[in-house]
Amino acid sequence: MAVIFDFGGTLDADGTRWSLRFHAAYRKAGGRLGPERFEPLFRESDRQLASLPGIRQAGFRATLEAQSVLLCRLLAQRAETVPPDTLAAPVHAAAVAVAARNRTLLARLAGDHRLGIVSNYSGNLEVCLEELDLLQLFDVVIDSANVGVRKPDPRIFRLALEPLAAEPAATWMVGDNPDTDLVPAAALGLRTCWLAPPEDRRAPPPGIPSARIASLSELAGVLDVPCTV
Repeated sequence: MAVIFDFGGTLDADGTRWSLRFHAAYRKAGGRLGPERFEPLFRESDRQLASLPGIRQAGFRATLEAQSVLLCRLLAQRAETVPPDTLAAPVHAAAVAVAARNRTLLARLAGDHRLGIVSNYSGNLEVCLEELDLLQLFDVVIDSANVGVRKPDPRIFRLALEPLAAEPAATWMVGDNPDTDLVPAAALGLRTCWLAPPEDRRAPPPGIPSARIASLSELAGVLDVPCTV
């Protein structure tokens, strides 16, 4: 059996998107914008990050710090002054702690399953995974910036299936975003597992996901379900 994971929000958090984690740090630092006004600024910082000089060589902490600088510049245009480190430091600390916790499970799974990652990222996902001591656990890492295809395009999932030598019916996709992680994977015939905090009340599409967990530590129990090929 093969298992494909999303990265951000999945391996470094229990289903909470980066934008929500940055927003929580921003509000704690005194920011006034609500999530609905903060979200477009975060998305713009994401877009700028992808074309930032040197981003493909940046590690995990450097990536968070760079995005914090970009985000704070956008906030300053709306008269919101927040020091970048007040965003980067807490987001980084929490993500590193969760990634370290998840490494134990991933190492265990890697003994019995082929593991892969499919992520919309900035071309430096492998560098970030190496910094987090996770890279060696995965047989394939698909970074959208490196392959020119982004989720939810189903082609990006196929790029992972081939090197994993995995049939869709014998593969799980684990992610925190039903629209980009689960729906396209299910359309290809993969089983899907939604990582979401208990308070997330979004209703996923009918029949999706195959399973739902609140912590990646619960995944081992899900994978014990017999898989028909």
